[in-house]
Amino acid sequence: MSKETKMVYFFGAGKAEGKATMKQLLGGKGANLAEMTNIGVPVPGGFTITTETCDAYYKAKNKWPKGLAEQVEKNLVKLEKAMGTKFGDPKNPLMVSVRSGAAVSMPGMMDTVLNLGINDEVAEGLIEKTGNPRWVYDCYRRFIDMFGDVVMGCHHEYFEHELETLKKQCKVENDNDLTADDLKELVARYKAVYKKYIKKPFPQDPRKQLEAAVNAVFSSWNIPRAVKYREMNDIRGLLGTAVNVQAMVFGNMGDDCGTGVCFTRNPSTGKKEFYGEFLMNAQGEDVVAGIRTPLPMIGLKKVNAKMYKQLTDTMTRLEKHYSDMQDIEFTIQESKLYILQTRGGKRTAAAALKTAVDMVKEKMITKKDAVMRVEPAQLDQMLHPGFKAGVKRDVIAKGLPASPGAAVGQVCFDSEKAEKWFAAGKTVILTRIETSPEDIGGMDAAKGILTQRGGMTSHAAVVARGMGRCCVAGVSALAIDYKKNVMKVGKLTIKEGDWISLDGTSGEVMKGQVEVVEPKLSGDFKTLMKWADEFRTMGVRTNADTPDDAKNAVKFGAEGIGLCRTEHMFFEGDRIWNVRQLILAAGDYKRLKEEIAVCDDKETLKKLEAEFKDPKAKFEGALKKLLPTQRKDFEGLFKALGGMPCTVRLLDPPLHEFLPQEKANQAEMAKRLKVSPKQVKQMVEDLHEFNPMLGHRGCRLSVTYPEIARMQARAIMEAAIKVSTPKKKVIPEIMIPLIGTVKELTFVKAHVVDEINAVFKEKKTKLQYLVGTMIEVPRAALTSAEIAEEAEFFSFGTNDLTQMGMGFSRDDAGKFLGEYVKLGMYEKDPFQELDQTGIGRLVDMSVTDGRSVNKKLKCGICGEHGGDPASIDFCHRVGLNYVSCSPFRVPIARLAAAQAAITHGKVKK
Repeated sequence: MSKETKMVYFFGAGKAEGKATMKQLLGGKGANLAEMTNIGVPVPGGFTITTETCDAYYKAKNKWPKGLAEQVEKNLVKLEKAMGTKFGDPKNPLMVSVRSGAAVSMPGMMDTVLNLGINDEVAEGLIEKTGNPRWVYDCYRRFIDMFGDVVMGCHHEYFEHELETLKKQCKVENDNDLTADDLKELVARYKAVYKKYIKKPFPQDPRKQLEAAVNAVFSSWNIPRAVKYREMNDIRGLLGTAVNVQAMVFGNMGDDCGTGVCFTRNPSTGKKEFYGEFLMNAQGEDVVAGIRTPLPMIGLKKVNAKMYKQLTDTMTRLEKHYSDMQDIEFTIQESKLYILQTRGGKRTAAAALKTAVDMVKEKMITKKDAVMRVEPAQLDQMLHPGFKAGVKRDVIAKGLPASPGAAVGQVCFDSEKAEKWFAAGKTVILTRIETSPEDIGGMDAAKGILTQRGGMTSHAAVVARGMGRCCVAGVSALAIDYKKNVMKVGKLTIKEGDWISLDGTSGEVMKGQVEVVEPKLSGDFKTLMKWADEFRTMGVRTNADTPDDAKNAVKFGAEGIGLCRTEHMFFEGDRIWNVRQLILAAGDYKRLKEEIAVCDDKETLKKLEAEFKDPKAKFEGALKKLLPTQRKDFEGLFKALGGMPCTVRLLDPPLHEFLPQEKANQAEMAKRLKVSPKQVKQMVEDLHEFNPMLGHRGCRLSVTYPEIARMQARAIMEAAIKVSTPKKKVIPEIMIPLIGTVKELTFVKAHVVDEINAVFKEKKTKLQYLVGTMIEVPRAALTSAEIAEEAEFFSFGTNDLTQMGMGFSRDDAGKFLGEYVKLGMYEKDPFQELDQTGIGRLVDMSVTDGRSVNKKLKCGICGEHGGDPASIDFCHRVGLNYVSCSPFRVPIARLAAAQAAITHGKVKK
């Protein structure tokens, strides 16, 4: 970066050098401050140091790039002129805030410093100028605290201890009850704390204060909580944070001053109403940090009706300008309104849906805008449980309903411990006096969040809503003691580890575990899904093995089954014993059958045939018993689908998975099947494989035992014939798994088709059906042109394709993949989001090659990636016909598919 590069952008006096579209360069906060300035919103002047400069700062090993100091000084002079004040001048001082602002909103994750520019001389000058020593010392003590904590690493708790000690000595409860002399004493104590821990006096040079604060904001880009937030929210590709230096306006000068946070709509429900909180005679940190419990926004109307109207008019104007719900920070100084920030408001899934749908009705946005506005992953929040109506609730306290939903878990007072508990499988309610950005990991691990202090726009509330976590905030009846790991509510004591329940909709805190129920989807949900379906071009199916799963998926909008795993059916009820009987007989059945086929000696043949009778009877008998149960399974699925397509995968796992591994269970099997325990043990050992995922499974089982594939094909087709009606014809799609060569497919397909023809002849009827394959072996993807001559459809099993293509064991890679992602070796865990560069190339190549010889080749995906929005976007781009995912991810897939179609248009392939 050369010194001629523009690194600083000014805003003030009704004009700004930036605009809303410059978020990547100026960050969201800086771009919006510039935009508001340009449209005449009352914004205190200032300047923004760009995200590119932050990147250059890191590349220069935490040093300012050449030219930055000069540009900062030039813009500081412009700001002095715009505000009519001078930086560091005791008689007429300019004070500023220094705040972060990335291109993507990261509320509370990076650092802020307020009241910068004050020192001993400035403080005396301000007292003389304003005649308000209490306000001056309040600003000064806040600045020492923030500068010491944020910039120099002198922990806030040290300063807080002095404040609490002084309040006790003065016999007051609230900060506002301290006098000017009390606050002057507090400033002295704060300076002493700073000197004790930093080993030097508090800095008096405002320009050195500013340089250090800018460095601190740059550095906050990579502090643990900010890094973790970006990881959790999949925020990638940003250069760093911008730094916004803005003239201070003061909400703590007296009773005609105040500060607050407001939303143009309710961020929990989406209801069109002015929503927010404020405090008179306070600074912004008091509201968002939960230091004092704020008042509902409507209360401002009683305090100052003129200010309330001006604020609500500005809120309406900003929402119309941005065509989105806004989250606004404001300050009132001596009855004059200033807007310090606006951004798209964080909201719950329910609020996102309602806001999007309502804004279409209000003709603010189009249907397409509405579909693009809701994040697919947010829909998960709509599917969370709530508390069962009518169930007794032992309510012990009530707070503010900060984030809706229901949560039941064990009380945990420490964020790090909450993460460990979660990793150990415990269900956690993170319980804090107030949360801070350092608690982000514990909040993510928790099922719900409970705070003693704070309001509806506190850190806990905002972050919980963004995460979709249930949160109850500001429960003043609680008395939390971190040292003793207990909280008291009146006479009741709750220890760490005790169970409680939270209702984020009512704000109730309940003792014990309250029964939960599944949620019902709103009309707004159905409306948005309908619009999504209008735009998407790719089908959405579900992975389901039971009629109940299929019914749930259909309710969520699934258009069929993309993967029915028949092996799951084999474990139900007593049928597992038929499967085990089949396996016990299989070895002798196969061996003797092969020997009989090649034997040309009559005496030997006679002996072999006699020996063959028993294993044949047991093998075929087991298949015969399995046939009606399999047929019934498929009948249930076909009925639940009502004529929608169903892809049935033939038996896939290795046979050893159906056998007991424990000695006691092997003895039970031997007794039940009337064989010796030694025989069972021998069979388990014979079927053992060193790497079963690459062993005797999938189509390899059907090559060895084609009778199993024939039985399943018969069950599928008999069920289809029984369920099919003229109006709802069943068209089964039979999928042969794990092929690596077209010859495997040809062999198994011949048996399947032959058995189906036999069924047609017996039933004197025919049905349309498809036979295809699962592309999960890299060789199959590479030879797709050959395979497509035999297959009528491809279904990409990306779990195994990822496993084999990347050389990772899905069961073991979790031990190190997290580190790989952190180190940037892979952007995401490839089992969660498809590796588009490598495995994705195999998929793309396979689709292209397959359709080069079979233009009607249907292609879909049925791995876990079928429910991942980024992977769905890729599937659209490579021209897949459908994605298939778990039932509860069907709505996510529908919305993600619509967004992919809107973003990329129709794909021709």
